[in-house]
Amino acid sequence: MRAAMILAWVATIVMALLPWLRPRPSSSRPRAIPDQLVKDPVCQTYIVRSRAVTRTLGGQPRYFCSARCAERFALDSA
Repeated sequence: MRAAMILAWVATIVMALLPWLRPRPSSSRPRAIPDQLVKDPVCQTYIVRSRAVTRTLGGQPRYFCSARCAERFALDSA
């Protein structure tokens, strides 16, 4: 009888602690992709790619700190 009572208490404690013992699922929000720094080919300034002015020249994307640098690059490479 005493063993049954102890077993019941142990089962109750395990059931109470079970939510903390289970691995938690990852959050449903997608993780943010870290932004990269890119170098402006005209003024050599590093800019965050998401904020850079992007132009595709020669089939490759080029990143500039401003529209003015993008225009200078286009004029110099023409």
